Amino acid sequence: MRFLLDTHVFLWFITDDVRLTEAMRSLLADPRHELFLSAASAWEIAIKASLGRLQLEDDLERFIPRQLAQNGIAPLPVAVSHALHVHRLPPLHRDPFDRLLVAQSILEKMPLISSDQNLSRYPVEIVWS
Repeated sequence: MRFLLDTHVFLWFITDDVRLTEAMRSLLADPRHELFLSAASAWEIAIKASLGRLQLEDDLERFIPRQLAQNGIAPLPVAVSHALHVHRLPPLHRDPFDRLLVAQSILEKMPLISSDQNLSRYPVEIVWS
């Protein structure tokens, strides 16, 4: 099965954060699953790092691609159709990155792995346990 990772889930996974549940660790480690990280998440990480709100152990431009490769996570580009689909979403969530992830999840027919239960108000499958 294919899954789109919310930004925080990706960060929790690669940093072995305790907020990532054992059930989610098992799901992410299962080789039968294809995991994707949106370019929107990379952009969000870059912004947070540049503002000093996120510290990573290495240069961002080396660290993120290395983590993707090491963890078998594929990048998901942001297509024009993804960006335009945000317009169809009701204004339930103000975070533009999350809204774009929801649009990608819908259009790519990929469940979104996220602990943000506010996203479940959208017509998207949220996976968290």
